[in-house]
Amino acid sequence: MNLNKLQEWLQASGNDVAYISNPTTIAYFTGYDMEPHERIFALLAFKDSDPFVFVPALNVEEAKNSAWDGDVFGYLDSEDPWAVIAAKIKGRTSEYQKWALEKNNLSVAHFQLMHEQFPDANFDGDVSNFIAKIRLYKTPEEVKQLQAAGREADFAFEIGFNAIKTGVTERYIAGQIEYQLKVQKGVMHESFETIVQTGANAANPHLGPTMNKVQPNELVLFDLGTMHNGYASDASRTVAYGEPSAKAKEIYEIDREAQQAAIDAVKPGMTASELDGVARDIITKAGYGEYFIHRLGHGIGKDVHEYPSIVGGNDLVIEEGMCFSIEPGIYLPGVAGVRIEDCGVVTKDGYEPFTHTSKELKYIPLSD
Repeated sequence: MNLNKLQEWLQASGNDVAYISNPTTIAYFTGYDMEPHERIFALLAFKDSDPFVFVPALNVEEAKNSAWDGDVFGYLDSEDPWAVIAAKIKGRTSEYQKWALEKNNLSVAHFQLMHEQFPDANFDGDVSNFIAKIRLYKTPEEVKQLQAAGREADFAFEIGFNAIKTGVTERYIAGQIEYQLKVQKGVMHESFETIVQTGANAANPHLGPTMNKVQPNELVLFDLGTMHNGYASDASRTVAYGEPSAKAKEIYEIDREAQQAAIDAVKPGMTASELDGVARDIITKAGYGEYFIHRLGHGIGKDVHEYPSIVGGNDLVIEEGMCFSIEPGIYLPGVAGVRIEDCGVVTKDGYEPFTHTSKELKYIPLSD
């Protein structure tokens, strides 16, 4: 489960201990997924000793019966978890002077409590970038999970489109999507709050859903995703309710052209910046460059937003096995917003999307 790579990194970087605090990262390395809430959940890895998982006492048996086959230690609510962790570390190795932390996750309060247990240790090491880079390349099994999550997103679009009627709110439509995902597909968790935006609301990319009501002859933007066996989907579609304005239809077709051009352009060896430029140049030449106000895409995997960022200025070379979104958008304040998004995997000669809902502008008939 890539723990050997973590141990090799510790040895190469000169660190003794890695303290992994992000539950998603712990699941990536161990196969055990748990939400600790306010309690402590950690993976301790060492350069020359076996790792262990640390959980609240009420999760010990669950962790032992999971995919994780290493040691599991727990603590009672009445105990000081940091003192218990320190004792377990000192019982496992004599080398714990140099630490590497997930600095993009660990809170200052938790760092200070751990530091009190090891006042003479050096905590300068940061394992965050290493973790981001090894998660960048997905295995065939991970791709299968992402494809399954994509199929759930396609189902969610179908539910959402069917829920559009005059006078219903964005929140009503989002609620229908989430409810039907649960009762028909058994999907208990979305990868983020479902976004539904109608009319001018969609010009604010991450607003909503609100109590704004659907009106005839507007565009309706959907951005949604699910979690499937710990892997995320993320996709966007924009549809027409009735007959939208000529301007709305114009920006839709420009955005669709830009998105498809970027999908068609993906190949190993190009840079993230070059790929962003493919879509951005089309939108800019059409006169709407100032209204494309975000990057072209982001990585996806166990988190809905992962490394890398597909954006201008990023010279990261795209390689086979990387998974990321392609999602250009055009947002005209007071008029409309359009975003079309698929996530997919880079193959040896292209890009295979995980979602397949048509991107031809769909016209929903008016209904009350």
